[in-house]
Amino acid sequence: MNQHDYRQALIDKVELPVAQYEITNSFGKTAYLTAGDGRPVVCLHGAGAGAVTWYPSIGAIAKGFHIIAPDIVGYGESDKPDAPYDRPYFSAWLRAFLETLGIDKTYIVGLSQGGAIALQFALENPQMVDKLVVVDSGALGAQPSLLPMLGMIWMNSFPSSIANRFISRYLLFNPENRDANHGHYSIEVLKKRGGNNAFTQGRGATVSAMTEKELGQIRNQTLIIWGEDDQLFSIKHAEAAVQMMPNARLHRIKEAGHLPLMDKPEIFNDCVIQFLSSE
Repeated sequence: MNQHDYRQALIDKVELPVAQYEITNSFGKTAYLTAGDGRPVVCLHGAGAGAVTWYPSIGAIAKGFHIIAPDIVGYGESDKPDAPYDRPYFSAWLRAFLETLGIDKTYIVGLSQGGAIALQFALENPQMVDKLVVVDSGALGAQPSLLPMLGMIWMNSFPSSIANRFISRYLLFNPENRDANHGHYSIEVLKKRGGNNAFTQGRGATVSAMTEKELGQIRNQTLIIWGEDDQLFSIKHAEAAVQMMPNARLHRIKEAGHLPLMDKPEIFNDCVIQFLSSE
């Protein structure tokens, strides 16, 4: 199987029909997936693979909303330019993406690095964000410990099934909860030209800590979801963040790691849907 086969295998796991599109603007090409109807929900994946990371959640959430899951610039099927790959860059990309689609306000769900991008976007463009969900998010002060960091360097420098298996033990409570095609797709994307640009050129800038003042300025209703067994970013950073953000609350998921949408998909999806649906 090749990169596109692995991607399609993950898309095929979604319960509802998924459409695939591309747009082009000043940031180059952005590929994205859509499913469902209703109010838009933009899902931002973490620092790896692409939009197909949301395969456990798209079907459930799209039953009541219009899911838009982009391959963030630098990832997946989107362009991978030479760029700073820091929070302001990704936030500007997201604004351009939404403007190209004609979306002036949306729910945003961000995972890991995608959570950091969502937080920066809400800080800079609060009027464009309805509710915000950040999942095991970067930018809240957490820094990977030594072994996970070594695993990420290994995976981005020499992508292989061995490196993927090594890092998976730090991303999930149970690595078997992750569809094997997600790992295969991650490897194939990294092998392509520019596949590790976001990692090597960004140098972790996107997940660096936001200040208490910045977090305090994010007043959108925010749900912080965290896997209690996250070995990459400790839950203590989520606990601190809810004290800084005036309209944030924390939901813990037991027996879940850095990717709770894969470890506990039903619990995760119900939590997101209830929050987005509530008044």
